[in-house]
Amino acid sequence: MRIHKYIKNKERERERERERKEGRKEGRKEGRKEGRKEGRKEGCKMGHDSLSNQILVSVRVVSQELPVALSRGILTRNGLLKKKVILPGQGQESRPVKGQDVTIRFKATLEDGTVVEEDSSLTFTLGIALDLCVQLMDMGETALITSDGKYCFGPQGSRSPDIPPNASLTLEVELLTAQDAPDLELLSGKEKVSLANRKRECGNFHYQRANYVLAANSYDIALKVINSNTKVDFSEEEEAELVEVKIKCLNNLAASHLKLDHFEAALRSCNQVLEQQPDNIKALFRKGKVLAQQGEYSGAIPILKAALKLEPSNKTIHTELSKLAKKHADQKSIEAEMYRKMLGNPGSSSPPAKCNDKSSWTIPWKWLFGATAVALGGVALSVIIAARN
Repeated sequence: MRIHKYIKNKERERERERERKEGRKEGRKEGRKEGRKEGRKEGCKMGHDSLSNQILVSVRVVSQELPVALSRGILTRNGLLKKKVILPGQGQESRPVKGQDVTIRFKATLEDGTVVEEDSSLTFTLGIALDLCVQLMDMGETALITSDGKYCFGPQGSRSPDIPPNASLTLEVELLTAQDAPDLELLSGKEKVSLANRKRECGNFHYQRANYVLAANSYDIALKVINSNTKVDFSEEEEAELVEVKIKCLNNLAASHLKLDHFEAALRSCNQVLEQQPDNIKALFRKGKVLAQQGEYSGAIPILKAALKLEPSNKTIHTELSKLAKKHADQKSIEAEMYRKMLGNPGSSSPPAKCNDKSSWTIPWKWLFGATAVALGGVALSVIIAARN
């Protein structure tokens, strides 16, 4: 068992390294290709979920750098994100707080002044887009936010809106209103579905650009919306729609975790889908991939076969199954070779046969009994000789 475990671990490490390399290549390729092709179609359909959300795609990093040089309007240590007040607001006491719904007016331009996107009344929940900058704005304030390409669309650029690679952007933002966000418990079924879908689409946008951490975060938020308690009665149709969105989010979350090598988390998401839809092909396929990544080929192959049975024409499943069958055969061959070396038996490539319980214990006990009898006889003889002397 120890050898088997060792082989599985080594095989898993090699597989992870291969997948990492392939993932980096495919991530860059998909990010360029799919991000342009499908980014707006399946991406974040609200304005702030496309451009402005991408501008602060590194919001965690930016937030850590926040305390530096705020008085000079520089929001990051490297000076790549800056805020300049052009019209003062009502003071710091009027600033919005995280969790509130804020409404802003914004216009985004390139360095040459070309307007790439604008919205006269954009509402979003503080904490998911433009949050860093808006939290530092007073009510009624208008500010210019200058962002380097690092916090925008990076080397990939964008076709919609049309933004060149590595382009810096300037956003003119005016904070119009701020109010408490709606209570999730009081949302109707349709409102919950709509909100969860927006978060899911935002996750799709990030996933297509290979931002898997942000994608997973968006899917998590969508699931929290769906799973939140409610004080409202939903119709059967609304319940079905919520389940459908939940399945999509869980499948996408599993895909994101798989890209990040978070195998246990990916497995949990797949299992949650399969609890509700045992024949869900995406969940079966990803569960098979997760098990394969963990070196559990004997568990992965039947699951992929089940997925293939449901969709025999799926070339992706065919390819993955062929790869796993070869890896499984290779693993068994390596195990057999190691067993052979351990036993010092060059003429055999098979693992040691299991011993029959009865015969394996019979001979040792006979020898043990004989040895004990000889020992006792020796002791008795010594005692007799000593007594005679």
